[in-house]
Amino acid sequence: MAPLLKLSRAIDAVTAFIGRSVSWLILIAVLVSAGNATIRKIFDTSSNAWLELQWYLYGTVFMLAAAYTLQRNEHVRIDIATSGLSKKTRDWIDLLGHIFFLMPFCLIMVFLGWPFLTTSFTSGEISVNAGGLVLWPAKSMVFLGFLLLTAQGISEIIKRIAVIRGIIDDPTQKHELPPLVEELESAADLKTRIRP
Repeated sequence: MAPLLKLSRAIDAVTAFIGRSVSWLILIAVLVSAGNATIRKIFDTSSNAWLELQWYLYGTVFMLAAAYTLQRNEHVRIDIATSGLSKKTRDWIDLLGHIFFLMPFCLIMVFLGWPFLTTSFTSGEISVNAGGLVLWPAKSMVFLGFLLLTAQGISEIIKRIAVIRGIIDDPTQKHELPPLVEELESAADLKTRIRP
C-alpha cells in the first residue's frame, strides 16, 4: 500500500499545483472582459476573438480545476442523504461512487476526448464566428481536464481504501457548518446528554 500512497501524494501535488495555478486565469478573463467592454463602449467596436478568449479562459479554469475541487472535497455532495450514516458507511459510499461512477465517466470522456482534440487540431478547425479563434486549444482543455480528473480519481480511491483499512487518517477536507446549523446541532447534543 505504501507505493500506492506515494503515487497518490504525487498526483495530489500535481493536482494542487495545477488547480492553484489556473485560478489566476480568472483574473485574466476578468481583465479581458473589462477591456473588451470598455473598447466596445468607447470605440463602438468589438471582436469575437476577445469574447471567445474569455470563454476559453473560463473553460480552462473549470476543466483543469475540477480535479483540485475533487481533491479538496469541494464538489457538490448530497450530505443530507448521508449525514446520518456512520463514517465507515460514508467512506464506502465514496469509494464505490468513485469506482463505479466517477472513473467510468472520466475514462469515457478521455477516450472520446482524444479524437475530438486530434480531429480539431489536424483539420485546423476555426470558430464559425467572424474573427473567431482556433478551436483545438479549447478542446485540448476538455481532454486534459478529464485526464487530470481521472488521475485524481485514482488518488481518491487509493486514499479511501487506506482510510477504510485504518492505514491513514482521513485527509478529506472538513467542511464547517453554517453557524445556525452548528448551534442547532450543539443544542440537540446538549439535550441528549442532559436527559436521564
